[in-house]
Amino acid sequence: MSEAPHGAPIKTPGQLIAAVIAGFAVPIVIIILLVYYVDNTTRTGAGTDELSTQQVAARIAPVAQVNVRDANAPHVYKTGEQVFQAVCSACHASGAAGAPKFGNSGDWAPRIAQGFDTLWKTALSGKGAMPPRGGTSPDDYSDYEIGLAVAYMANHAGANFQDPPKPAPGAANAANAASGAAAAAPASGASGADANAAQAQAAAAAIAAIPQASSAPAAGGAQSADASQAGKALYQQVCQACHAAGVLGAPKFGNKADWAPRLKDPMDTVYNYALHGKGQMPPKGGSTASDADVKAAVDYMVSAAK
Repeated sequence: MSEAPHGAPIKTPGQLIAAVIAGFAVPIVIIILLVYYVDNTTRTGAGTDELSTQQVAARIAPVAQVNVRDANAPHVYKTGEQVFQAVCSACHASGAAGAPKFGNSGDWAPRIAQGFDTLWKTALSGKGAMPPRGGTSPDDYSDYEIGLAVAYMANHAGANFQDPPKPAPGAANAANAASGAAAAAPASGASGADANAAQAQAAAAAIAAIPQASSAPAAGGAQSADASQAGKALYQQVCQACHAAGVLGAPKFGNKADWAPRLKDPMDTVYNYALHGKGQMPPKGGSTASDADVKAAVDYMVSAAK
């Protein structure tokens, strides 16, 4: 039984040259790849920047950071666009859950027809799938900032709303402080007396922080030319310190149930309470506004509760 002859794999000069080149090239490529891999691995210790001031500071930096701010510093309000981007865009950018889509005039037309005050009130109290204040708290964004966001969205859909009046310095902080103190008492399990005391202190702090800017009456004692705007402005500057959060039994802005017992009395009686004070509420809410403007502020709050 004969065996077949074994043939050599390299039979031509070209194959020989290719084999020789491959014998040199392949090891060289492997060496280059190994050097590249070793050079790019993380190196520590001497000869690196691991011990530099910046690297050491980054490694020992605390996880939490505390930003200390001056409580008496002027409050810097967010713009309507900033509030929209941070809060409202989650639903209004895409029209999720039936929210009117940003920039869609067809979605916004029925809302715009209701007027700015109604839209603002809806944004603050919530409606349908939209939670009050878009799910934020007064500590996150003030009523004024929510109003700016409402005007921003509506105006991009064809409205021509003016921004709400800017609160006077200190008024917004007083309202937020009062709201926080009023909510903290029941949350901490305090007794009814302690809760009332906490609310009384909150109301006193809010009233003390009210700016004492007077509103001079028009010539001949006539009411302001635009009583509605005057009442709205006075509410923003003074009344919201207690009425926005319902501090110490004050009827909460826009709450029909709170206002219903008060509205059983004639309007002259309601005006009299606002002008001369009642219970913990000082005369004119602690301000020096004119009688006409105080009555206009009452009308503004009453209209929001109907």
